[in-house]
Amino acid sequence: MKIKLNGQPVSVEIYHTFFKRFLGLMGKRNIKKIIVFPRCNSIHTFFMKEEIDVVMTNKSGTILYYYPCVKPWKIILPKKNVYYTFEGPKNTFSSEEKELTFV
Repeated sequence: MKIKLNGQPVSVEIYHTFFKRFLGLMGKRNIKKIIVFPRCNSIHTFFMKEEIDVVMTNKSGTILYYYPCVKPWKIILPKKNVYYTFEGPKNTFSSEEKELTFV
């Protein structure tokens, strides 16, 4: 899957199996990729090694919530109308973005 980020197409890994969703980015260092969890409206950053950016969108890609530089050991509680949750290295997303376009 690809999304448009700052006008540029960027590859995104879809985490849809139980095992991938369970592990996510836990324990990873030097995160370089963006991952997406479909049908996910909350996350935690337990066992993370570094900060990440989190963006939550509806089904069409409109950004509903943006959490920059989420530190390890935090919880983002369930949010209404969220369908996709994107996680990426810190400073990947910006508050200027209003929508993530799927390409």
